[in-house]
Amino acid sequence: MTTILESGNIWQQAATNLNQSTTAEILQLLEKYQMLPQLIKEVVLDEAIAPISCTPEEEKIACEQIAQHYQITSEDVRQRWLEQNNMSAEQLDAIAIRQFKIEKFKHFTWGSDLESYFSQRKPQLDRVVYSLIRTNDIGIAQEIYFRLQAGEQTFAELAREYSQGPEAQTNGLVGPVELQTIHPALAKILATSQPQQLLPPTQLENWIVIVRLEKLLLTQLDNSLRQRLLNERFNSWLQAQMTEQNLKRG
Repeated sequence: MTTILESGNIWQQAATNLNQSTTAEILQLLEKYQMLPQLIKEVVLDEAIAPISCTPEEEKIACEQIAQHYQITSEDVRQRWLEQNNMSAEQLDAIAIRQFKIEKFKHFTWGSDLESYFSQRKPQLDRVVYSLIRTNDIGIAQEIYFRLQAGEQTFAELAREYSQGPEAQTNGLVGPVELQTIHPALAKILATSQPQQLLPPTQLENWIVIVRLEKLLLTQLDNSLRQRLLNERFNSWLQAQMTEQNLKRG
């Protein structure tokens, strides 16, 4: 909502400044101030949600949601907020209803196959907690590995002493983090490991790493993740639409 609201203020100001300009001049100014992509985006969205309607009850919910988002708790607060943002009550309601329609568009378009999309994404969304020691000395890496195998020292002790990354400050412990946020080669190793399995020194770009999976935390498709995945599908679609429009422009 913040982006839509802020862009609304920008367009109001732009419209005031460009009242006497020709279409060509307006386009040149939009290009100059890098506002044309935002305009194209809003036009694409308006076209997408044009067939979508809201019931009076949904419009009421939309207005309540935007009031809650901006902490508008009374009519006095609402009036002050509108004055501060140079906006009328009708404009705020229109923004709220438009955002509600965008959410309905997401659900109508991608909601029915969200479980299938989740199945595709799940391997990257699962989270792991793992222990890591990194060094650029293969001899030290092998010595550390042998000490761990023999139980001479704990992973935490050796990480504090030898690891050359930030994990040295956390006893070598990393996570929980999503597998998709980790280096692909390391993510593949962890995804195929068993908890507490100590892996031998492995070359990972400029580092030699010793890794042990501590926990694998399987992702569940809850309401929060549903919204996140809907937003992913929506943003991918929107990016594709923007790319197509840019190609048309030449």
